[in-house]
Amino acid sequence: MIDEVYDAFLEEYQIQKVLGFGTNEIDGFKNFVFSTGEGNVYTPESVNRAIKRIYEDYNEKEEADAKKEGRNTLLLPHFSAHNLRHTFCTRLCENGSNLKVIQSVMGHADIQTTMDIYAECTQEKKQEVFATLNGKIMVK
Repeated sequence: MIDEVYDAFLEEYQIQKVLGFGTNEIDGFKNFVFSTGEGNVYTPESVNRAIKRIYEDYNEKEEADAKKEGRNTLLLPHFSAHNLRHTFCTRLCENGSNLKVIQSVMGHADIQTTMDIYAECTQEKKQEVFATLNGKIMVK
């Protein structure tokens, strides 16, 4: 876990200590840091609904602002929590992270799953890798 995420979790944990933790128990785990106003654990569907509200609200405001300012809109596409997961792991791959580490983070039982899904590269990353080889391979 990166330091910024750890710090955000600690901050939220302190808030939950004051407000009270969620009331759910799942597989023996309880006192979840993130819970709904009713004390329930967030489901993937509730997270995706929240994301949808965010990009729909942003797009509505952006359309109004762009019209007022006489410019083209810059709208956010539909996306879900799964897109964020995929993007995070793609960035790990692009930064040269060890595939076994990514496998562990993703919770994949089989390294092939990690390699098939997340070992994608962008065109820029491919060019960067080959640029580092310049002058390092002797051809006679």
